[in-house]
Amino acid sequence: MTLVLGIDSSTQSTKALLVDAETGTVLEERRAAHPDGTEVDPRAWLDAVDEAAGPLRERAEAVAVGGQQHGMVLLDEAGEVVRPALLWNDTRSAPQARDLIEEMGGAEASVAEIGSLMVASFTASKLRWVRDEEPENARRARQVLLPHDYVSRHLAGGGEAFTDRGDASGTAYYSTREEAWRPDLVELALGHGLELPRLPETPQQVMARTPGGAAIAAGTGDNMGAALGLSLGPGDVSVSIGTSGVCAMVSDTRPGDASGTVTGFADATGRFLPMTTTINAARILETGRALLGVDHEEMARLALAGVPGAHGLTLLPYFDGERTPNRPDATATMTGLTTATTREDLARAHVEALLCSLADGIAALEEVTGVPAARITLIGGAARNEAVRSLAPAVIGREVTIAADGEYVALGAARQAAWALAGTAEPPAWEIAGAQVVEAEATPEVLEAYRELKDRTESWG
Repeated sequence: MTLVLGIDSSTQSTKALLVDAETGTVLEERRAAHPDGTEVDPRAWLDAVDEAAGPLRERAEAVAVGGQQHGMVLLDEAGEVVRPALLWNDTRSAPQARDLIEEMGGAEASVAEIGSLMVASFTASKLRWVRDEEPENARRARQVLLPHDYVSRHLAGGGEAFTDRGDASGTAYYSTREEAWRPDLVELALGHGLELPRLPETPQQVMARTPGGAAIAAGTGDNMGAALGLSLGPGDVSVSIGTSGVCAMVSDTRPGDASGTVTGFADATGRFLPMTTTINAARILETGRALLGVDHEEMARLALAGVPGAHGLTLLPYFDGERTPNRPDATATMTGLTTATTREDLARAHVEALLCSLADGIAALEEVTGVPAARITLIGGAARNEAVRSLAPAVIGREVTIAADGEYVALGAARQAAWALAGTAEPPAWEIAGAQVVEAEATPEVLEAYRELKDRTESWG
């Protein structure tokens, strides 16, 4: 049996899976926690990967890392960390993102070059923040890595850093048009050039070896890893319902959306992975549960006991602002409350609001790519909620697949590692067991009411 190791170095923890390279069967799983915060010493990730993956590493013939996107790891001339890494969810660089869009020639010019409209998550905006706020650290910096690059090089025992086009496409200094780094955009952001990681010539390329001789694949970003782990093909959409909501579609063509609703990332296979992201996802259910004073199981029971449209109660769930649509200063709005409103209505309105926001994300992907969704797969913690599972096909208006519980970023990294071993044109075909296909009668009136409220509140901020 040939074994491969897939690692997910996420915001909260490192997960490591030892996997059968032929079938994709997970044989062993380990994890280790990461420090909290949006600013983290990246050396903690190396301790975590040693703890989680160390006992598995010598048994694997190949390894790959999927990691949190966008994070900025700055190194000095000696290869030492200049300052704590700024993570994707550190938004202090929002003003710098706006400045860089303007300096690149505006929204359309930004999207034409890097595939996306820059936001504070992107690495380039963080480089500009360091230039503006920490000029001494900017002067010391000689190299910039993404989190997965930093972990991959550690597994190799040092040497030249490397990355892949998928994770690189979230930096704002990689051109998805040219399929190459844009060092001039690094200079624009920081004020001087930096050494950038090596890119693979093919997605399945072996980039390095561990000290024990195992092949190391290029690795990728977490969303790209999840697409690999779910074995998504062109037109397939994954809907991840965690703290945030992420809808991602595998596309054969390079997308471009100057509005910023859809980000035009590359994937880990040579295709593209346009995405929409909402700030409010599982927290919508958590807010409803807290308001009703029930646990999540009772919240689901109440919602399923309600009726479609919750007797006219409609929630626009922008509790903490929103990214899709871009309303950072918005708050939640509920309409239709009457003295007849029930607890069932309140629960139902919160679940339907979550699903409507995700349905809008899927619709935006279809509009930008010009391709209807072929298959919709739900993953993430909130996808376990029985009301979400049951009502998703009704609100979205078509059948959905509920993926079995699993660490799909780490599984995708393992699949990439197996691909590097095989050297084939396409990744190995792994059957993802345990998925459930769910159907329901469509309730288009629910989405119509939601969109009407969204349009009505557009001018509110």
